[in-house]
Amino acid sequence: MNEQMILDELIVLLEAHGVQTRIEQLDGIPGGLCRIRGESILFVSRDTRTEELSALCADAVSRVIDIEKTYLRPEIRRFIENKANSVK
Repeated sequence: MNEQMILDELIVLLEAHGVQTRIEQLDGIPGGLCRIRGESILFVSRDTRTEELSALCADAVSRVIDIEKTYLRPEIRRFIENKANSVK
C-alpha cells in the first residue's frame, strides 16, 4: 500500500467514527484533533504534506478508536502503531 492509499483509509476510519476533517490555514502548524461542542474535528493545514497528514490521521485514529478491538488491515494497523506517536 502506498502512503496515499493508507491516508485514504485512515480518513474513512475517522469519518466512520464521527470525526470531521477541516482544512484551514493554520500558519505553520500541521494540525491536530480537538473537540468543539462535543464534536471531534481534525484540523489540517492547507500546506500539510501527505506524509505529515498521514501521521496526523494515524494519531487521531489511535485517540478515537480502540485499535485493539477494531479490525484493521494489517498494513493500516502497523502504520498507526508506527506513526501515531510521531506527531507528539
